[in-house]
Amino acid sequence: MKKLRPVSRRDALKIAAAGAALPLVHMQTAHAAGTLKVALWDHWVPAANPVMEKLIAEWGAKNHVDVSVDLLSSGTANAKLLLAPAAESLAGTGHDIMTFQAWGVQQYHQHLEPIDDVMGGLIKQYGAIDPVAQYLGKADGHWMGLPTSVGSQYKPSCARISYFKKGGYDVQKWYPNAPGNAKTATDWTYETMLKMAPGAKQAGLPFGLGLGLTTDSVDWTGAALRAHGAVLVDEKGNMQLRSDPVQQVLEYMQKLYPYLPADTVTYDDASNNKILIAGQSALIFNPPSAWWVARRDAIKVAEDCWTFPSPAGTAGRFNPYLPFFWGVWSFSPNKTAAKDLITWLQQRSQVETLCNASYGYDIPPFASMHDFKIWSTVEPPLGTVYNYPIRPWHDTQTSMAGWPAPPHIAVQLYNNATFNVMIVKLAKNGESMKNVLDWAENEINGYINM
Repeated sequence: MKKLRPVSRRDALKIAAAGAALPLVHMQTAHAAGTLKVALWDHWVPAANPVMEKLIAEWGAKNHVDVSVDLLSSGTANAKLLLAPAAESLAGTGHDIMTFQAWGVQQYHQHLEPIDDVMGGLIKQYGAIDPVAQYLGKADGHWMGLPTSVGSQYKPSCARISYFKKGGYDVQKWYPNAPGNAKTATDWTYETMLKMAPGAKQAGLPFGLGLGLTTDSVDWTGAALRAHGAVLVDEKGNMQLRSDPVQQVLEYMQKLYPYLPADTVTYDDASNNKILIAGQSALIFNPPSAWWVARRDAIKVAEDCWTFPSPAGTAGRFNPYLPFFWGVWSFSPNKTAAKDLITWLQQRSQVETLCNASYGYDIPPFASMHDFKIWSTVEPPLGTVYNYPIRPWHDTQTSMAGWPAPPHIAVQLYNNATFNVMIVKLAKNGESMKNVLDWAENEINGYINM
């Protein structure tokens, strides 16, 4: 995700982030729709794409709807997932169903069809929705995007079992791969991470935590802020920059910085994956895609990986969460069929099928679906990602960097990686705390007042 220049308040939400159920429609209604054009995310676990296409083809055949599917990439070099919504919203034509990442629903909600009927039915059937998904999927009091499991990810800890054991910590006992004897690992804190970081760097296995400008870097530092009771801007739009918790997290990052990889400031979203797969890091914060590639290309590394929640701070434990959404364009000529399809795809059976195809990568927005067997059975080692979804005993909340600030402010905090820039100014450039806070205050005032 590229760093974006500040924009006006009017345009702030158009910045790209580099982000019993209702019954199906009657057969004759779907048949009348005729055709649907669907834009989906090109999954980072390639095996998931054919399964999605097969499911959609089955739905289309059953409902006599001709469905065409386009897979849109989200990489920084060819970010079709960011470009397509911008082009189609301006043209007023294109796909019927569009995939949005993170802030996309907030960006384009004026061009989307409300789906309160769809979400009302799904929530009635499957229970409460994740609060971060609600924050990002609703605008002006209405659901404008359906939080989908496909692509939605947590970014918890993925550690090398052997290295942590050398440090006296058994991550498999912290978080076993079954609910029996399960308990929150009180030892796994940011202080523990700081304690272990120097040895990891000395052993040639620095923790692969980035301070760059892309989502992986922004998400983990945002979670660290929340875990220490800190926000840059609160839900009312008031700046909290000079609070003690914010300065305490900055001081923590100043201590941690020397033990991070030499290129931490230039990290992109592939960097942490690469360093883990290469066997050159003992810890990253990432969904199971890095483990999955290691499973394919570096089996000895995969066998030594264990996924579990983020460390705890003084205010609790927060997992970074990056949700994806499906939205129906208001200019779609086939809104009824489009709503029907996304409702059907978000039913438990289809969600589990897709989650199996992604080896457990995809996170459903409903906690009632966090019991799929895939997380228990995937290997090596057996149950390595069992604790990837948030379990009731994890005592863990979700985090979105910038939240709970009003979206037009939060999106700028996120896209401009404001907190990461503050860390780099303080820890790498050696600027004083006062200068860093003065700089950030000026930046955030600009976001608030635009």
